[in-house]
Amino acid sequence: QVQLVESGGGSVQAGGSLRLSCTASGYASSMYCMAWFRQAPGNGREGIASIDSSGSTKYADSVEGRFTISQDNGKNTLYLQMNSLEPEDTAMYYCAAKTSSGGYCYFFSNLFAHWGQGTQVTVSS
Repeated sequence: QVQLVESGGGSVQAGGSLRLSCTASGYASSMYCMAWFRQAPGNGREGIASIDSSGSTKYADSVEGRFTISQDNGKNTLYLQMNSLEPEDTAMYYCAAKTSSGGYCYFFSNLFAHWGQGTQVTVSS
């Protein structure tokens, strides 16, 4: 049973930085694809970044150039470095994992079977 646990959320002022972590357990191999999503109150879940097992990354326009997704396969940990944070980045952030190979790796929520519980990020102006 794959389990994902996010950490690193918190409250920062606009312009600040945070690094989120997502630790995976219960799966012996590297994940085929992992991604970060976020959901603000009253909004749907938004995919913002993905990374495949080779390290290839993709970003949503809303975070391109400010956020960086990375992974440490040895630690089974996914990261999201968030810089130049804006109040619009306030949301619950979730990591997701796709263990099955094949198909493409992208931050579409229906590609992912495994989800963490989320970590809150609040950015004040």
